[in-house]
Amino acid sequence: MMKFRKNLLAASIAAVPALALTGNVMAQGMLEEVIVTAQKRSESLSDVPISVNVVGGEQISNGGITNLNDLADWVPNLSMNQTGLGTNVTIRGISSGINPAFEQSVGMYVDDVFYGRPQLARVPYLDVNRVEVLRGPQPILFGKNAIAGAISAVTNRAATDVVEGFAEASYNFDQEGYEVQGAVNIPIGDTFAIRLAGLKRDEDGYYDNTFLDQTESQLDHEIIRANIQWDATDNLSFNLKIENADFTTEGRFLEIINPVGGPPTYADALLAATGGAVILDDKQDFKRQSNGDSDETEVDNITLTIDWDIGEHTLTSVTSSLEYDYFQNCDCDFTSAVIIETAGNENYEQFSQEFRFASSTGNTIDYILGAYYSDYDIDNDELLAIDANSILAAAVPAAAPVIGTGNTRLYTMSSEQWSVFGQFTWNISDTLRLTLGGRYSDEDKEGTRNLNVVDLQGQTGPFDQTTFPIVDGTSFAPLVYFAGFGIDSEQFSGNGEGHNLAASRSESKFTPAVNVQWDISNDTMLYASYTEGFKAGGFDARSNLNTNFEFEEEFAESYEAGAKMSLADGAAELNVAVYYTEYSDLQTSQFDGVLGFNVTNASSATTQGIEMEGRWQATDSLYLTGAVGYLDFEFDNFDISQCYYGETPDNPETGLCDRTGDTREYAPELTANLGGAYDIEITNNIGLTFGLDLAYSDDYFVSPTLDPNLKQDSFVKLNGRIVVEDLDGTWSLALIAENLTDEEIMTFGNQAPLSTTLTGGAATAYYAFYEAPSNVAVKFRYNF
Repeated sequence: MMKFRKNLLAASIAAVPALALTGNVMAQGMLEEVIVTAQKRSESLSDVPISVNVVGGEQISNGGITNLNDLADWVPNLSMNQTGLGTNVTIRGISSGINPAFEQSVGMYVDDVFYGRPQLARVPYLDVNRVEVLRGPQPILFGKNAIAGAISAVTNRAATDVVEGFAEASYNFDQEGYEVQGAVNIPIGDTFAIRLAGLKRDEDGYYDNTFLDQTESQLDHEIIRANIQWDATDNLSFNLKIENADFTTEGRFLEIINPVGGPPTYADALLAATGGAVILDDKQDFKRQSNGDSDETEVDNITLTIDWDIGEHTLTSVTSSLEYDYFQNCDCDFTSAVIIETAGNENYEQFSQEFRFASSTGNTIDYILGAYYSDYDIDNDELLAIDANSILAAAVPAAAPVIGTGNTRLYTMSSEQWSVFGQFTWNISDTLRLTLGGRYSDEDKEGTRNLNVVDLQGQTGPFDQTTFPIVDGTSFAPLVYFAGFGIDSEQFSGNGEGHNLAASRSESKFTPAVNVQWDISNDTMLYASYTEGFKAGGFDARSNLNTNFEFEEEFAESYEAGAKMSLADGAAELNVAVYYTEYSDLQTSQFDGVLGFNVTNASSATTQGIEMEGRWQATDSLYLTGAVGYLDFEFDNFDISQCYYGETPDNPETGLCDRTGDTREYAPELTANLGGAYDIEITNNIGLTFGLDLAYSDDYFVSPTLDPNLKQDSFVKLNGRIVVEDLDGTWSLALIAENLTDEEIMTFGNQAPLSTTLTGGAATAYYAFYEAPSNVAVKFRYNF
């Protein structure tokens, strides 16, 4: 381990002079300074002693970036993957997994407001100024749950001194989708302004559902936002943001793939159970068969930010009310056969208040002090339905008692937390700085989970409700749910205790951070840091076992060293970070092989690697960017992992496998991107830009069981754009191409539910989500 760290550091240091020499010899232009608020102050990116990647608003527009998933191509060691039950956001191999109970390992923030739920990661981008990705634990200024890193999106505020705005329209030829968005900034007098922004997106998708004869996933996104700015005095300002987002999908971008075992195979079993009516396409071809899926999310957010300059200090208050309603209907056997249907509704309400008191900079000691309070409530109701049309009646005669019934899961969790934090920077000299910080957090949680077998009263899917009467005491259905599907219910459980759980927990933690910065020259800053972080424990929302409810906190200790360099007289820059992080009690969520997911705390894991990012204004016309991330993730001790299908358990008594020494899902060893843009002046008023971007990823697993049937091969994705624009910046017309190499990129996968059950254990199959194949869009933008 130590040898690896020494070699990694040596390699990063050796790379610096080579890149510096190249820049000094060839560079001619000058880079534009990037301003960020990664440390809750406006400062140059080159002065921030953290591994930070910034994607600006212009880059978001030019690159066709519509949400967090698209952003991952530009940021090494970052991925965002949508699943059947949630969204995984991963930094340096660390993510939360799919469980509604989990706090996110990557803290997501929009205008300083914590967006902690995975569903909020799907909110489309609108009128965004920039997105900052901070890698590594960020416990001081971003809070207890940013144990892997933080993603901070900053939207455009209203400005009191200018009338401006934009209108933008695009059309995607391959997915037959259009998007229109725009914003207008209107000053009212000298101290008041309002900025209105809106977005409408409609898209048919890139999957062909051959059973329903329609394309999927069909998207319908709408967002409206009002941002109101009042500069009450020269020292006091108020900003109010009111936003509503509504985004729906019809269908999913997944399919059944990689059949294993038999006879009978999964396709054989479905064919026999339906009398030849269901022919399963189990090849990866962007075609699927399903009875239909849909989901809808509505998000409302009101945020009031107050900035008050008091002498040489600034007091900032951020008050927010955030809530959403989410409903989904899922044909969760993912075939055209009627086997199981699910429906679910989640309601989330959050209130938060943060105060920050910041000194001016340039003093002997600069500091930021703060306090934070939040409370939230989650209500998650789900229905697993086996209606009267289910083929289980013919395929599994023993399942007869559950035909026409369902299993409801009612889950609630409430949280109340507060914290205080401080970060102090001692400017020891003009070139040497020491930063000390700490945060104390205290949280109380209460959770409940109740599983009941219900009578569907003759209703068949798709279902638009989750509430049905509980079956009577003479029914054998609860026994069959337990024996056949491993579901403990309130009416029947393996240990006779029912499934009506309630618990509370309290936890508190102090997390420190230490950082040293040294300006070895006017162009080079070195830094080293030590940080501790933790992620809250909670109550499992997804397990079907009444013995699996509470899980514990997750902890991290992280070491990082880096350099930020300006090269070639300001024409180029290079940022390097080397990191080593140890995690204990790592929270994981794994499919139980039938219908549920179980949460466990892995004993320990280590993630380490290197990140290098650079940009170079090679000439006045040529701009180049590049980044690379090397990641080595390893479970140090994890002997309670679920096995994949056909794997021999390491512990025959428990049926579990030992992943000690193994990697985990979403942890490719190498990720990189390389981009360039070349400008040509056609006339005195018209310019032409050619842009090309390459994104590379090493192979990686997409399932926590590390099933080799769910491993994504390494790939190179090529994106390009041609832009014709008015040199005054008034208008632009762009042709944007994504995934020109037509890579088949798997983003999540798992065993197809009941595929092993229907084949009597002789075979299984898998489902997997895939990114879009190659597609081309045209975009027009008008600025005023």
